[in-house]
Amino acid sequence: MGYSSTTTTPRPTARIFLYKLSDGPLYDFTAYTECKVKPERPLYNGGILNKEKPRAVGEYGSDDGFYSPAFILRNLTQSTIYCFSSWVKIEGEGSALIRASLKTEDETYNCVGTVLAKRGCWSFLKGGFVLETPSNLSILYFQSSDDIDVGINIASSSLQPFSNEQWRINQQYIVNYKRKRAVTVHVSNENGERLQGATIFIEQVAKDFPFGSAIAKTILGNFPYQKWFAKRFNAAVFENELKWYATEPEQGQVNYTIADKMLEFIRANQIIARGHNIFWEDPKYTPPWVRNLTGSDLKSAVDFRIQSLLSKYKDEFIHWDVSNEMLHFDFYEKRLGPDATLSFYESAHKYDPLATLFMNEFNVVETCSDVNSTVDTFISRLIKLKKGGVFMDGIGLEGHFTVPNPPLMRGILDKLATLGIPIWLTEVDISKTLDKTSQAIYLEQVLREGFSHPSVNGIMLWTALHPNGCYQMCLTDNNLQNLPAGDVVDKLLKEWQTLELEGVSDNHGSYSFYGFLGEYKVNVKYQNRAVTSTFSLSQGEETKHFSIQL
Repeated sequence: MGYSSTTTTPRPTARIFLYKLSDGPLYDFTAYTECKVKPERPLYNGGILNKEKPRAVGEYGSDDGFYSPAFILRNLTQSTIYCFSSWVKIEGEGSALIRASLKTEDETYNCVGTVLAKRGCWSFLKGGFVLETPSNLSILYFQSSDDIDVGINIASSSLQPFSNEQWRINQQYIVNYKRKRAVTVHVSNENGERLQGATIFIEQVAKDFPFGSAIAKTILGNFPYQKWFAKRFNAAVFENELKWYATEPEQGQVNYTIADKMLEFIRANQIIARGHNIFWEDPKYTPPWVRNLTGSDLKSAVDFRIQSLLSKYKDEFIHWDVSNEMLHFDFYEKRLGPDATLSFYESAHKYDPLATLFMNEFNVVETCSDVNSTVDTFISRLIKLKKGGVFMDGIGLEGHFTVPNPPLMRGILDKLATLGIPIWLTEVDISKTLDKTSQAIYLEQVLREGFSHPSVNGIMLWTALHPNGCYQMCLTDNNLQNLPAGDVVDKLLKEWQTLELEGVSDNHGSYSFYGFLGEYKVNVKYQNRAVTSTFSLSQGEETKHFSIQL
């Protein structure tokens, strides 16, 4: 698969984005991963930086040059969403991780965007920030994340503010074009004559967009929990039950009994499932007996792990997280060499060729402060593996948030979208360091960002229920009564589904509506006749036409 180095406003219906919203700007999804000889024009014509030039500034806007290059920003408002972008080029080093930061009177926002900049060409940084308190005077500045003394040049910078209402309107534009489609139902008799006045009932019976949660063995035998889960979600992932330490705690003692029973629940409820995970690069979660192996013994063990797991579950899981969290840990590559990960993906594809193989990682969209997993680090590693021949076609972003930064999250998704492969939010939750009300508020922000981004293909929550709670965030208590986060999920599930419709065919024998993608049941009544049928609504630019005869 080849890669496009640029993403722009979504197509094929991009024409709807050419018009300025009546009450604010339209979000620009443009992003670049190619290092260019010349910078492109600034997004939004520079926004509020339109006439500003970067300079060296000191504390509180003085000219002592402590921050360089930098912009002085005045009268920034609380809760406004500020989208920031800039082209960056360095002098001296061959490449360096450059971080954009923001300093206000009260607080320093350590990272509002990063870029892996190079000497001799321009690289694109995209991010943003939301202030917790208003600021009369702020400094937006650039520095090396590695504390390397490099010269930093910036060009075509842009800072575009959005009110919360404007942001929501932009989200809804994407939902309307990406997650919904126009439908016209035509009613006629067997002679092809149009029937006016037929009563039409329409019900969405299944959703196209995968939205689910982790489950654990605690769901087995818990029929109220199973019913609660199946009512809400069309996708699942096993929290721990497929991990190597769970299926082979002692060498040679392979046991898939629990995973098999969980799959029975999945099949019985027509739910799709992600495979998580084949290997985990963190030695803490590697079986103790594996940690004691070296050389050919370790190679034999990993080969057997892949063959055993994927042969047994071939075609059962839509995805596999092959080498989990490889940007933060390198247990296998340290012991088996730099091509170990490449061989894992090759073998996984061999045994389960129809599964989408994912690179799954944390702190990619959650923050840009983690130097191990910046967006450009992720992209560079993925491209390197693809060039090595890896069959990898999925980007897994775990999404373990504390306080999300919506414009940064969207900017990172925009850059990842340049790769042209599916993006999933795979383990979404909000830190338990926050109270349950705050968890719910921030969860809604994250879910709306994911659902309204044109390149996100699915969302999974990390909310498997245990007697002692959940990993970070629960949707319900142990009696399956909603917590605030559960209320948010139920609200969005309802919002992202076509409600039951009832109408009457017009003088053309037709009835039109705009519905979420998925499966539909149609019941039509005319005089003493009635008929029921079904149709699928998949993504498309054109109106879906469906004919039914009585």
